[in-house]
Amino acid sequence: MLAARALASTGARVTVVERDALPAGPEPRKGLPQARHVHQLWSGGARALEQLLPGAIGRLRAAGVSRVPMTTDMVALSPHGWYRRWSESAFMLPASRDLLDWVVRQLALAHGDIELVERAEAVALTGTDTGVTGVRIRAHDAAERTLSADLVVDATGRGSRASHWLTELGLPGPERREVDSGLVYASRLFRAPEQAARDGFPIVNIEPDPRGAGTGRGGVLMPVEDGRWIVTLFGGRGDDIPKDPDHFDRYALKELRHPLIGELLANAEPLTEVTTTRTTANRRYFFERMPVWPENFVVLGDAVCALNPVYGHGMAVSAQSALALRDVIRRQGPLGSTPGLSRHIQKAVGRTVRAAWDLAIGADVFYPGATETGPTLRDRLLSAYVGRLLYTATGNGRVARRMTDVTALQRGAEALLAPSVLVAAAVGPLKPPLTAPPLTVEERKAAGVF
Repeated sequence: MLAARALASTGARVTVVERDALPAGPEPRKGLPQARHVHQLWSGGARALEQLLPGAIGRLRAAGVSRVPMTTDMVALSPHGWYRRWSESAFMLPASRDLLDWVVRQLALAHGDIELVERAEAVALTGTDTGVTGVRIRAHDAAERTLSADLVVDATGRGSRASHWLTELGLPGPERREVDSGLVYASRLFRAPEQAARDGFPIVNIEPDPRGAGTGRGGVLMPVEDGRWIVTLFGGRGDDIPKDPDHFDRYALKELRHPLIGELLANAEPLTEVTTTRTTANRRYFFERMPVWPENFVVLGDAVCALNPVYGHGMAVSAQSALALRDVIRRQGPLGSTPGLSRHIQKAVGRTVRAAWDLAIGADVFYPGATETGPTLRDRLLSAYVGRLLYTATGNGRVARRMTDVTALQRGAEALLAPSVLVAAAVGPLKPPLTAPPLTVEERKAAGVF
């Protein structure tokens, strides 16, 4: 939807080919099973969303989504200890995925130059190895037809067949890397205690520690709209991921590195059963490195770079990719008359995923079995430096805010290489480690945890 809106803003007429039958409201749909798990939009993605769809943040806020300052309203246990709740540098919009998709659909499809074709899927590209001329689609009744286009954008997510389609046209396959932590997710929706729902409650994040404690066990409790908490628990290969309610509560209380989430759930009302997901691998196609690239074809979002959902970067990266699509066309377009335009777009898209990719694999590559060959030298150096920064961030507000800015995708990773940051990392934390979760007395009372 964001890609469609980006294209329409350049004067193009856009046809969106959607496999699902889209619901009329913020409701579940078949093609989005991961919607049952925690979702958040980091500020870098939220700002891209607002540029593409003015008013989107306002609509989310009106629907009950909080604007959560980071790290002011987050209680997080890192592998290096509890983070302090520093003053705001970035922010987060924690919304249910169903609500976020509905708001985006409403605003995107209101544009008169966007047409929606539902219950149909793309099955092949048309054209040659030098240029794509359209896409062949199959409707729900098995009827096939060809849509001609000046530009075909693949935004089909993890299930993308772009690599296969390119080889069908006679092009070489792209370079590809996969880092699979083996994490499995289990999620459940709760009604928050009345006072916590009314007064607001921080996000709670118990991070895994694959290198130190050697575990992938962790969890996130995220307040979302309508006074609810969505809780996602996760674990690595060999961990006994909960599949039923009793096991879910026990895992939160006994199996994580700290029992805080389990303690909080003792006073929350369950609203759903437990939902599990196993598709969490990081996978990146380096389309921008291909020696040749066909005209009139672009790949965006998870189809380029699918990320472990634990880091919450997928939607923000997709929004920034769609914004890059719009900006390159505005600078170098129009469609169909600018040689090399698709290659320029693909390179710009590749740049939008770099920071999120490095942050994700910098941790995930150390899980047993994550790759066939293990961490590369670059992986080890990157992880060592980021680990030092995260340790420093537990007791240095300036470094914590810089890390948060990069994590929120509102600054590039180069911000972590500034001389002042290098010096701070060498010095380490300026304050002693916290010995308990930094919840306020009022927050503990609201949640019934004393």
